[in-house]
Amino acid sequence: MYLKSGWLILLLALLNVNCQSLQSVSDDELLQFIKEEEKLIVLFSKQNCAICDKFEKTLDSLYEDFQKHLNAETIKAVNSHLARLYCPTKEPAIVFFRHGVPLLYDGDADENEVYGFLEKNQSPAVKELTDKIFEHMTQAATGATTGDWFVMFYGASCVECQRLHAVWEGVGATLRGRINVARMDANLAGLNTAKRFKVKKLPAFLFFRLGKVYRYDLPKNDIKSFVTFAQDWYKNSKAEAVPLLSSPFDELVDWCVDMIRYSIAFGLDLLARYPWIWQIGVVGFGLVAITALIAIIKAGKSKPKTIKKDKQTQNKKSK
Repeated sequence: MYLKSGWLILLLALLNVNCQSLQSVSDDELLQFIKEEEKLIVLFSKQNCAICDKFEKTLDSLYEDFQKHLNAETIKAVNSHLARLYCPTKEPAIVFFRHGVPLLYDGDADENEVYGFLEKNQSPAVKELTDKIFEHMTQAATGATTGDWFVMFYGASCVECQRLHAVWEGVGATLRGRINVARMDANLAGLNTAKRFKVKKLPAFLFFRLGKVYRYDLPKNDIKSFVTFAQDWYKNSKAEAVPLLSSPFDELVDWCVDMIRYSIAFGLDLLARYPWIWQIGVVGFGLVAITALIAIIKAGKSKPKTIKKDKQTQNKKSK
């Protein structure tokens, strides 16, 4: 009797293990997990989604492997408002956080493919560049030995840039070992480089190869499109010569031009907000002009009298 009960308990335990599902968390809990866990695998899914269930089953079967070999926790977020921040397309999506840096998986719900991709990319693939190290790292102007570079220019206040963070990590992971993938803050540490390449709209994606630069112009911002462009499609874009580094004099001239533009823009904006300023200015200018005109007229009238007096004095002397 006791033996049968023991076998029954063991059987139920095994069934419970096999039927376990990923822990579902709220958005607040997810943010806490991202903050606390060094490595975290998140499945963004939605209800009544057959493909989502397939991905969940794959991650279920890999749960123990992720814990044992990657030291990573695996959870799921259903109908999460944060999904668009890490996967701009649609659920399901697997995002691998490494010390908070997100990596979007772009593949099928295959156990070997998922595990192999995440295992190979336990560290970030995208390099962070600044003005100080850009030319040394990329050698963009010389097209020398560091290889091809695909660089994303972003801004901290650019929402679309933030949404593409995990996507760009996916690009870097896919091209790892073949093409260098990096990013630059166009408003701060990469401001001068962004000006050098005339980056005006963010996000912007520039591909550097053999002393030439190609601007990404495909309509989609997904991993497959980016990878396709870097591998071959760039040939269909216009090749531009990489501009040389600016001299101190060039930077001074650029600074002066920027200051003039800023001053004009500031002045116009000020006049648009406070129209009474230009009204006072017009009245003031008018008063100055009238005063100057009166002074000129008076000066003109007083001048002949002086001449006339001089003539009378000369006549008296001659007599």
